[in-house]
Amino acid sequence: MMHVDVCYGLPDGAFLERVELREGATLRDAIEASGVLRAHPDIDLTTQKVGVFGKVKALDAALTDFDRVEIYRGLLVDPKAARQRRVDKARKAGSIEGRKWQSKESR
Repeated sequence: MMHVDVCYGLPDGAFLERVELREGATLRDAIEASGVLRAHPDIDLTTQKVGVFGKVKALDAALTDFDRVEIYRGLLVDPKAARQRRVDKARKAGSIEGRKWQSKESR
């Protein structure tokens, strides 16, 4: 038997469950055994990516002892757009951080 952690991160906390599986179990087996699909019916394994320790894997990939199975959520905001909003806000506030991105003539 092997032990595998299944986690699903949420903004207000995380689901984390350790399950005991037979040797040769897959990601799908671990996810189903953990009960995360019952606890969070919004998870759609046909569209959401899953992985082990930050590496995206297929649902039929074999697991090893003490792997951490992760279910990934989609991004709500594009990281580039969020960074640009932060820079624009800093520029409007007149901070040194915001000014360093401006050309030397406009400082």
